[in-house]
Amino acid sequence: MYGFDGCKKVKGRKRQTLVDSLGLLLKVVVSEANAPERVLAAYALMELLEERPELLEKVEVLWVDSGYDGDKFALCVWLMIQAHVEVIRRSEQQFQVLPKRWVVERTFGWFNQYHRLSKDYERLPEMSEAAIYAVMTRIMLRRLVV
Repeated sequence: MYGFDGCKKVKGRKRQTLVDSLGLLLKVVVSEANAPERVLAAYALMELLEERPELLEKVEVLWVDSGYDGDKFALCVWLMIQAHVEVIRRSEQQFQVLPKRWVVERTFGWFNQYHRLSKDYERLPEMSEAAIYAVMTRIMLRRLVV
């Protein structure tokens, strides 16, 4: 049970994150903001599958927001990791906490506590990715200590 969210744009860049059911970061891809979300999500999945295939072996459901809706994306995910894509949609126009999507949003909330990630200070997307991994490492280490 993993989730994607690619809606966090920081000054012309988009952060595509793949998190587990606890909100811990598995993969991040930083790209230009006009890149299609589904393509970036497929790229992030391929990268994670190449780097750490054991993380995706037991995945049955991939929770995504409505930006990833579509049969082609669902087929792409099925062909890569044999998981079903479940799109979490709003049923009303008013604000509501969407089930399972808050996990990814909470991860972005953790990132916003770090000034370096709140603005786009890096010139290269690779440096932004490295900064996100460093912050997530710090968050996880602090939880181990406490």
